[in-house]
Amino acid sequence: MKRLDKTEIIFKIVSYVLLTVFAIICIYPLIYVVAVSLSDIAGYNSNAITFLPLVSDGNGGVRVGIAWGANGKTDSGLVANAYYQIIRQKEFWFAYSNTIFYAFYGTLVSMVVGITGAYALSKPRLMFGRGFNFLLTFTMWFSAGIIATYQNFQTLHIDNKYGFIFGLGFNAFNIILLRNGFKGVPTEIEEAATIDGATEFQLLTKIYIPMSKSSIATVTMFYALSRWNGYYWASILLGKVEDKPLQVYMREQLDGTDSAKAWESTYNFSQDGFMFAMVVCSIIPIIIVYPLMQKYFAAGVNLGGVKE
Repeated sequence: MKRLDKTEIIFKIVSYVLLTVFAIICIYPLIYVVAVSLSDIAGYNSNAITFLPLVSDGNGGVRVGIAWGANGKTDSGLVANAYYQIIRQKEFWFAYSNTIFYAFYGTLVSMVVGITGAYALSKPRLMFGRGFNFLLTFTMWFSAGIIATYQNFQTLHIDNKYGFIFGLGFNAFNIILLRNGFKGVPTEIEEAATIDGATEFQLLTKIYIPMSKSSIATVTMFYALSRWNGYYWASILLGKVEDKPLQVYMREQLDGTDSAKAWESTYNFSQDGFMFAMVVCSIIPIIIVYPLMQKYFAAGVNLGGVKE
């Protein structure tokens, strides 16, 4: 085993320290959000929440604990817990279901368009292939602008669930990632399959897709995150309440919260705690799915960056 010299040891120590500090900086906001969402209004007003939730100790002070109550109510009749209030909100879960709908079917449509388009653009034999690739890249450099894009969406009637899925189904950067992934498949394998009589559809489904799992998984996650967190176009295009996703609903709740006095007479948790509880509920699926997909990210993003 090779012994590390002094400079390498110092470099490793500094690297690990910086990475640890960076990780703490990244994860602390989530810890704080969870702590506030589980605290009661006395704990929140104490301005002492750091890592753990705080609740009233009954003597004018606070202690570590979780705001709760029998049947979701305190002894004074106030709603005890932010998560209990969220569970009772039908509108929240309806918006949640809309977000799941947009994330699943929107990602599915985007991947079908992206995979088929990237497969064609990765082929040197594609007629006018260079021109199509230039036009694809050109859209990343220049765009028509927000107003022109909005007018185009309006003309195409992208103001409902299904139109919204197809209207935002294309992303040039993601198609370039898929194209580079497909270019990394050895041409010898395609030639051998072609000699055996494989069609273009069989080449795509039996060779290119299985051999490009990293890039496909990466782009799938990019699309899913974009759909899940989408707010801007959803807030502008989707006029019907029953079509709005979770992010738009949360923003409307933030703008329409009651006054502090009216709030404290009904709830035993803060307005920020209520919003943070909705944030925690909204990120649970991403927290579950992201670690499962993470192993593909580095390989997927770097595909095409190293040439033999």
